[in-house]
Amino acid sequence: MNALEISQLSKSYVDAYTGEEITAVGDVSFSVAEGEFVSILGPSGCGKTTVLNIIAGFVRSTGGSAVVDGRPVEGPGPDRGVVFQSHALFPWKTVLGNVVFGLRMRGVPRAERDARGLEFLELVGLSGFETKYPHELSGGMQQRLGVARVLASEPALMLMDEPFASIDAQTRRKLQEDLTDIVEQRHPTVFFVTHDVDEAVFLSDRIVVLSGRPSRVHEIVEVDLPRPRSWRTAAELPQFRATANRVNELLAGDEDHAHPVDASS
Repeated sequence: MNALEISQLSKSYVDAYTGEEITAVGDVSFSVAEGEFVSILGPSGCGKTTVLNIIAGFVRSTGGSAVVDGRPVEGPGPDRGVVFQSHALFPWKTVLGNVVFGLRMRGVPRAERDARGLEFLELVGLSGFETKYPHELSGGMQQRLGVARVLASEPALMLMDEPFASIDAQTRRKLQEDLTDIVEQRHPTVFFVTHDVDEAVFLSDRIVVLSGRPSRVHEIVEVDLPRPRSWRTAAELPQFRATANRVNELLAGDEDHAHPVDASS
């Protein structure tokens, strides 16, 4: 059973100013296997984040279905954890308090949740910062904390909405490498929204490329790069640039290379 099944997903809404019905997501189908890292890319305004918000249960679809771990999505739930572009941390809670919040809501005993929280803080490189508050951390450290908070709750599906977009380029590269290390160690199932082609190639097992609005799946691109990965070695591999070039062709609307995608892919 796949961790995520998206079938003929669509989303329309009425423009509040013009009264016009706008279709943001046209007909999107794909799946994510357990332990797989799948990114979604597409032109600006094609509905990438809308798809993620439907999977998270924040937005209801107009048509089609989203199924997580065998259960239809009907609203937010603990089986999905979201890492946002903005850090979305509790400023009044310590670093450890933020990490264990979800566990506390689930009634996990304090000793157990603190031990698990410390484990995941070590995993993301934040050991020694347990008693600090979010405002005492850099932007990159805050994003690491957001990742640790989601991982500590062990969701069936980890949703990441352009989590590194607002971070400087050097820090972003380091966080991307750290995320690949976490993927190697913990094998979470990840659905990752990005607008950065190289980032998608570096992180992913597969990339779902959407067409312009109303979006459809243009092609699902396999990423044939060995793990573990580092920027120093991965970017020098011929298959890295070949994959990035293929995705860029699709994003540029090169219809000559596009082909239909089986909804079961």
